[in-house]
Amino acid sequence: MTKYAEDYEDVTQYPLDPDREAQLRRMQKECTFIWTNKSGEPVGVIMSYLDTEDGRLWLTGAEQRARFPAVKRDPRTCVVITSAGTEWGAGKTVTYKGISVIHDKANRQIKDWFYPTFARKLYGHVSEARVQQFVQFLDSPARVVMEFIPTKKIVYDGDKMAKATPAVDGVSNR
Repeated sequence: MTKYAEDYEDVTQYPLDPDREAQLRRMQKECTFIWTNKSGEPVGVIMSYLDTEDGRLWLTGAEQRARFPAVKRDPRTCVVITSAGTEWGAGKTVTYKGISVIHDKANRQIKDWFYPTFARKLYGHVSEARVQQFVQFLDSPARVVMEFIPTKKIVYDGDKMAKATPAVDGVSNR
């Protein structure tokens, strides 16, 4: 292999390493959640998520949102996490294909674990009072918790591609 790329035909040669993937999942707070509607069309929204050590992602929303009945019909879903908006800047991504499980809204065990943990991820840097307020607002009658179980992934590290791109006019691409 040469030191520099000749083109960008095969970007699979620039994978996000597993340790950086794990760091990205912990650092980022939002993902794009994608499902299929009744007509078979893909639909996606930005959602906050909680990452757990077992590799699963946890999300929440009011059960009347279109995504939840759709996921009950067809649990095959997709999640995209990007480094945009983080200290890393843009260009690092992981896309997961997987299965989503919507937990029973009456399941207090999951809600009692998820809400405070999720709130600390999003607002722990603000204050414990803000965390508790967020938990209170989340804990509403129609809210469900959804577990995303990845089955396949596509990873990309733009820093690797930039490093493999020759400088132009003496200016590096990094």
